[in-house]
Amino acid sequence: MTSEAAAMRRLLDLLAAGAGGERLAHVAVETRELSGPARAELEEAIEVALRIRRTLAEHRRRETELTALFDTARDLSKLRDLDEVLRSIVRRARQLLGVDLSYLSLNDEATGTTYMRVTDGSASSLLPRLRIGLGEGLGGLVAQTAHPYASADYLTDPRFRHTGTIDAAVAAEHMVGILGVPLSLGNQVIGVLFAADRARREFTASEVALLSSLADHAAIAIDNAQLLAGTSAHNEQMRRAQDAHDRLMDLVLRGGDLVEVATEVAEVLGGGLVLFDDTGGELARVGTAPVDPPVAALAASRSSGRAVCSGADWVCSVVAGQEPLGSLVLTGRPELDEADRRLFERAGVVAALLLLLRRSVAAAEDEVRGELLTDLLTAPDRNPAALLARGRRLGIDLGARHTVLIASCDGVSRRRLALACARHATLVGLHADQVVLLADDAPSLAATLATELSAAVDAPVTVGASGPAAGPVALAGAAAEAARCVRTLLALGRAGSGAALADLGFVGQLIGDRTDLAGYVRSVLGPVLDYDARRGTELVGTLRAYFDCGTNLTRAKDRLHVHVNTVVQRLERISSLLGEDWQTPERALEVQVALRLLTVGQA
Repeated sequence: MTSEAAAMRRLLDLLAAGAGGERLAHVAVETRELSGPARAELEEAIEVALRIRRTLAEHRRRETELTALFDTARDLSKLRDLDEVLRSIVRRARQLLGVDLSYLSLNDEATGTTYMRVTDGSASSLLPRLRIGLGEGLGGLVAQTAHPYASADYLTDPRFRHTGTIDAAVAAEHMVGILGVPLSLGNQVIGVLFAADRARREFTASEVALLSSLADHAAIAIDNAQLLAGTSAHNEQMRRAQDAHDRLMDLVLRGGDLVEVATEVAEVLGGGLVLFDDTGGELARVGTAPVDPPVAALAASRSSGRAVCSGADWVCSVVAGQEPLGSLVLTGRPELDEADRRLFERAGVVAALLLLLRRSVAAAEDEVRGELLTDLLTAPDRNPAALLARGRRLGIDLGARHTVLIASCDGVSRRRLALACARHATLVGLHADQVVLLADDAPSLAATLATELSAAVDAPVTVGASGPAAGPVALAGAAAEAARCVRTLLALGRAGSGAALADLGFVGQLIGDRTDLAGYVRSVLGPVLDYDARRGTELVGTLRAYFDCGTNLTRAKDRLHVHVNTVVQRLERISSLLGEDWQTPERALEVQVALRLLTVGQA
């Protein structure tokens, strides 16, 4: 085995064993004898291995987070004792975010404070006894505003109102990075859930959303435990709501999809149900005709934190903390008592969990597809066989013929544009600040796609196309040509339209890599050439004379040695063959260029 092959095998073995990035990079040091192209290939392979390791680590992190979140939701739904519920919440919060400690406070409306109720991982006696005034510190601000807050280094963060008592407890625990999210029932904040590290930590938006989703389930579990201590009437309502919540959670945990969850909610509440995403797109509909996205009612639901009535329907926002994920619309139930309203709101919490899972899975798939697209377009000839194999694992045959398209739109995020493109493409992703699509061989797709995308994002979307092409190298070349096509459309003032270079006439021929002059001449003059060939007429010669004489009929008839009426009749025949608009400036230029190319080809 050569040194290069041995190094590659060593790299794969380390990657399979889950070795760290430093160990992977050390392979280059171990193989000192390689030089030149072999050395460059090894270093390139190490870069790819490090990227694969990062991707796998991210996938494992997401899987761990979602597993913990599902386990939490399942366990909380079974708990009835309040102390047991609270201990489970903080323990799961610590596990979910992988932090050093977690704790939970409950609001005391009588005193206007929030007090520590349960801690997990605490090392001092100050934190469990801490009572915070609303608006004080990070936790007091969360309790007062019902918004999540995070600080990478709390004691030095000037955004919060520091007090000696709070700072002393934070210092005693050696806390640095802190995240707090509200525990809310409707628009009422009942407490705060915290996660903290004893080192500087920047909490990401996904971590805030995950902890907020846990807090939403925790608030329901707390409400359950408190209601069980109430009257028998409350107990009966609680049991019904709890049973319904358990059924929904069981369905989610067994892998139920959006339609199955919507069906279960509709059945429990005895109505029709529509689930929308955060852009107003319909995700699932059961037992009802299509309804419009409830814009005004949704805003009211988000503001109040409760389901609201909208005409004969009910609307509930679907959120994870402060992040909007979508909405539920219940039809056929113009009246909801408090118990059913509460049940509908809990369905929104379950829907949020399902949408978080769906988004996480989609993000993981997008990452893998995005890496394939990047490698395909940046280094298609490095290892074409590997690219083809990676495509097959994703259900994409890169060896088949595909049309490659580039979509461009100012003022709209590329991520949103890519999502709008998804249903039209075999593969879609972002590359070099562009949205790139691979679609089945469909030469006329560009114009249709531009129209549909412009309507979807409410802004002019320009689409350039190229192909068909098959194989990594050809597809990369087609993507470059599609990008040139987009730039050309924008330069020609045709924003919001879609075309391939072949549709741009001689301009497309000038900037394209696959110049086909004979094809261009036939696309412009084909009907006239065929007519002359069949009838033995001189329509092409008449066109040459007409343009050479500056479209002056008198001079053209002298050049052709015929009567002026004959010239007029021939031009009328040309109009019937080429269309009445052939003398418009743009078409006339095309015809003249084709005539010149025809002359050159016949010389």
